[in-house]
Amino acid sequence: MNETKKSEFKEMILTRTINAPRDLVWKAWTDPNMVSQWWGPHGFTAPLCQLDLRPGGKILIHMKDPDGGINPMDGTYKEIVPQEKIVFSSYIAFEMDGKKPAAEILITILFADKGSQTELQVRALPIKVDPELYPAIEGMEEGWTQTLDKLTAIFA
Repeated sequence: MNETKKSEFKEMILTRTINAPRDLVWKAWTDPNMVSQWWGPHGFTAPLCQLDLRPGGKILIHMKDPDGGINPMDGTYKEIVPQEKIVFSSYIAFEMDGKKPAAEILITILFADKGSQTELQVRALPIKVDPELYPAIEGMEEGWTQTLDKLTAIFA
């Protein structure tokens, strides 16, 4: 992988207030059956969702795009603080013209009580990105925004 410098991409930070208590929002991130209900941008589904929620454990989610293509996202959990924080490295690779460019993104999810609601913060910091995936990284905020729309909707 041709490594980019961390400074080439800014950390994405999105915050949402979700109309559910923190324990339920935590479950939405840690129960594979719940994650499969909301993961991915609009029009995408998550037919495969495997979560080994422990430091060093693996995360594997297959996002199915509207055309039926499978976009795998795998990673490794780095830190788990129950109902407060999830940190994982996300690895993404796509087939493009016979090559498989890849990206590594450090994802941090923070959960905080806000009365009967939960404040959720998603932080995504690109660590390594092959140049062919620059457009995907530049579209990451829109993808996460749509994904969080879907998560918020299950608690509406």
